[in-house]
Amino acid sequence: MRDNIALAVFDLAGTLVQDDNGVRDCLHRAAVDYGLDVTKDEISTHMGTNKIHLYQFLIARTKGNIIDFKNFEVDIDPTTHDEAVKLYDKYTEYMIAYYKEHCKEIEGATETLQWCKENGIKVATGTGFHRDINNVIMDTLGWVKNGLIDYAVDLDMVPEGKGRPAPFMIFKAMEYLNVQNVRQVIKVGDTPADMLEGYNAGCRAIIGVMQGSTPIQVWGKYYHTHVINTVKELPELIASGKVV
Repeated sequence: MRDNIALAVFDLAGTLVQDDNGVRDCLHRAAVDYGLDVTKDEISTHMGTNKIHLYQFLIARTKGNIIDFKNFEVDIDPTTHDEAVKLYDKYTEYMIAYYKEHCKEIEGATETLQWCKENGIKVATGTGFHRDINNVIMDTLGWVKNGLIDYAVDLDMVPEGKGRPAPFMIFKAMEYLNVQNVRQVIKVGDTPADMLEGYNAGCRAIIGVMQGSTPIQVWGKYYHTHVINTVKELPELIASGKVV
């Protein structure tokens, strides 16, 4: 175990999996199809979250109900649920079709996962996707089947789908993998939601990657401990002893 790190929790799209704004564009396409007045930049800022709740958040804003993003999973407007589910269903069609054609790992992702395993660090993924999309990614890349990911957490595994910025997916991975001290957990991601999730969980380190589709100018405003260009630099960072 390196520097008493027992578990690394990775985001998927933009961190381990190439994105090229595919998630954002699928979200925006479904919103436009439905007639929701929202920009791609507004969606990009709130990536990494439960997509049904994201649509609820955006619909509420169009109705003048402005919710602080830090309270994303606290102040959910229940009146927007039915509309949001309709948008989500259309988004899911687009997203699954996208990943069946374009699902590729970010360069060095497999090697980083392998390094973690070889150095006694358990590996989990957490995602803003529900099970259907998460399964497409895992089936395509084979990381669970090949033993490189110990636990792939999706929104259907946590109560009420409470994803980021709530810390419950991290806690779910800790429970399953019997990691009892959150100060032995590091979080790696590329969105404000990732940073807030790690902060809310109390992780030892919250590491932002710059290669994702969300720029550092957006997620860098939120608490994080380290910045790397891409996930393939994580082994060097840990080996340097700077994750304290």
